[in-house]
Amino acid sequence: MMKRVLIILISMVVLSLPMSAKDFSVAYVDLQYILKNLPSYESANEQLTLISKRWQKEVTDLEQEAKVLVANYQTEQIFLSEAMRKQREQEILDKEKQAQELKRKYFGEAGELNKKREALLKPIQDEIYTAIQEIAMQKGYQVVKDRSSEPSLIYMSNKLDISDQVLNKLGAK
Repeated sequence: MMKRVLIILISMVVLSLPMSAKDFSVAYVDLQYILKNLPSYESANEQLTLISKRWQKEVTDLEQEAKVLVANYQTEQIFLSEAMRKQREQEILDKEKQAQELKRKYFGEAGELNKKREALLKPIQDEIYTAIQEIAMQKGYQVVKDRSSEPSLIYMSNKLDISDQVLNKLGAK
């Protein structure tokens, strides 16, 4: 959120500077369109889908095993000794915990799926950024924005970067 506000403020400052149209040129890209038309991106998405389905099946299988343990326990509970009941309850808790841990391992915020997504998609994203940057430099675009999502800054010419001036004004070196 803070980053978005900062980008908007910088954009307002940059746009308020006196410039002729010749000095300032903006280009747009549609990243969704680019990604949809990249075979490497489609391939990476297919790999991620297959991995996700395989891991989800593992988690579902463990959850199903826990449900079977619960059903068996409920059926046999009245025939079990106190020690056997506690043992079965612990087995159920262990199986449920195992399923939750596996789900977190695969699908959690820092899970294997996110790591795999990063490993597969980061090189593609870097390649796209490099291509955008090269075209922007060739054509003389100072700013390139993505029009397929919320307004975001993809590339900005160093000529428009006033970060050092802002730091100087704030007294920072």
